[in-house]
Amino acid sequence: MEQTPSYTPHGPVEDLQALLCGTALVALGVTLYAEIGLLTGGTAGAALLLDHVTGWGFGPIFFVLNLPFLALAMARMGRGFLLRTFAAVALVSLLSALTPRVLQLSFIQPAYGAVIGGALIGTGMLMLFRHKASLGGINLLVLYLQERHGIRAGKVQMAVDCLIVLLAAFQLPPDRVALSILGAVTTSFILVTNHKQGRYLGVS
Repeated sequence: MEQTPSYTPHGPVEDLQALLCGTALVALGVTLYAEIGLLTGGTAGAALLLDHVTGWGFGPIFFVLNLPFLALAMARMGRGFLLRTFAAVALVSLLSALTPRVLQLSFIQPAYGAVIGGALIGTGMLMLFRHKASLGGINLLVLYLQERHGIRAGKVQMAVDCLIVLLAAFQLPPDRVALSILGAVTTSFILVTNHKQGRYLGVS
C-alpha cells in the first residue's frame, strides 16, 4: 500500500529567511544585468527597460509596476500570499537600489554575467515560490496557472521572458539582446527543472 509522504510545513522563521535571501539574490542578479546593459523578462525586465529609457531607477519603477498585479494575488492566491508577495516586491525594490552602493565590480564578462545573473534571479524566485511568495507581475500568472491548471511555471515564464526581451530589441544592440535571451533561458531553466507540481512538499 502506497503511503502519502509526510512533511513539516515551513514556519515563520523559515519563510522570513527565504524572503530575505530570495530577494537579495534577485536584487544581485538585477544589479549584474544593469551593470552590463542586459534585460530580463517579466516585470523586472519592463522596469529595467524603463529605467534605461527614463533614468528613474529600477527600484521605484519595479514597485509601481507591480501594484496593479497585487489584486490578482489577493483574489486568486489568498491574503498570506499577497502579504508575502508585497514584502518581496518591496524588498527587491529596496535591495536593488542598495546593492550597487555596497558592491562595485570593475569588470563583468557579458556572457558570464548573463548566465550568473539569470541563475541568481532564478534561484531567488525559486526560494520565493517554495515559500508561497512571488515577485508580482507575470510571476503571479505563472504560479496561478501551475497551481490551478497544472501548467508548468518555468515553461510559461520562459516564453513570456523571451518575448519581452525580443520586444525590447530596438533599445539594445543585437549582442545584448542575444545575451538577455540567454539570461532569461537560464532563469527559466532553473524554474523548469526545480519547480514541479507535487515534488516539493515543505510549504506553509
